[in-house]
Amino acid sequence: MAAPMNKVCLLPRIRCFTNFRRFQLTHCQRNLTSVAHALVYESYGDPRSVVKIQEQQLPEVSDDEVKVQMIAAPINPADINTIQGQYPIKPTLPAVGGFEGVGEVLEVGHRVTNVKLGDKVISNTATLGSWRTHLVCNSSAVRTLPEGTPLLFAATVRVNMSTAYRLLQDFEDLQPGDCVIQNAANSGAGQAVIQIAAARGVNTINIVRDRPDIEDLRSYLQGLGATIVTTESELRQNEKSIMQDVPKPKLALNAVSGKSCFVLLKQLQPKRTMVTYGGMSRQPVMVPTSSLIFSDIKVRGYWMSRWHEETATDSSVVGTFWPGSLFREVWIGLSVCLPVCLSFIIHALIQLYSKCYIHHQGQDK
Repeated sequence: MAAPMNKVCLLPRIRCFTNFRRFQLTHCQRNLTSVAHALVYESYGDPRSVVKIQEQQLPEVSDDEVKVQMIAAPINPADINTIQGQYPIKPTLPAVGGFEGVGEVLEVGHRVTNVKLGDKVISNTATLGSWRTHLVCNSSAVRTLPEGTPLLFAATVRVNMSTAYRLLQDFEDLQPGDCVIQNAANSGAGQAVIQIAAARGVNTINIVRDRPDIEDLRSYLQGLGATIVTTESELRQNEKSIMQDVPKPKLALNAVSGKSCFVLLKQLQPKRTMVTYGGMSRQPVMVPTSSLIFSDIKVRGYWMSRWHEETATDSSVVGTFWPGSLFREVWIGLSVCLPVCLSFIIHALIQLYSKCYIHHQGQDK
């Protein structure tokens, strides 16, 4: 049975950076309404070297525009890939980093009707650029959120939580008692998968990398509702005992690729689906011939940006997701976010790039 889900903060370990009054007073004293600071890259390359803090003059708000103060923005793998020039979405350079985040509307143009002063908003496009203190944009480029939406939920709903929701919704008919297996289980999307699945009574087998603090991570993910938390080496050595209390998975979720696919496919029920939505190892998706011929496994790919693009003007589809359906499925708590400056995001980029990307590439060689 799926583990009971405790009432905990959704994605509390995600790198989420906020810009509150302490930053404003120390960096924007000259003119809070006309000067912004942003993390800009003028060429593609290593995020550790090409991303710089720049001061920007904000234009006057026209009749169809809004001025937004950014409150919080995370770092996602897609953000790093985009800066490297290795992502399908390539913003016009120079560009401001960040696919998602949450902000507050400070000013609205005379013809704007879809948002109002004080609304909390998220980006409605993939290239708005969230790593900045303020921005002025067309009102159609942002989407309002219900009053009281928790900060971390709002800041990460467009990418990680949206991805998790659609992965569980669109590929297999999952019922209470069914099982899903995933790698990168402690990623932002992986943690959301755990919580949404637990809310639906769906078991999750969650594979993470070997690490010294594996028991701490295991306890943390189980607190989110994970049924099983294991490493690839543990699963290879103790497969029977680990898997004995859960059914064979109906769905496999792959964010690593490379040889990690073998572990997922070995556990998957025949005629079921493995969905790839990431490639942290930078290796190809590896599928044994026997999985295709003898197990009739379906191998699919998923890109959240395409879903956003295809449903942008379909109010009936968007209404089933943005954001009520997902919000109702998971109890969301709010952890404390301390004020930080944009230079801290650069520091975090260095940390994440070194620990995640370099580690994964070395692991699969």
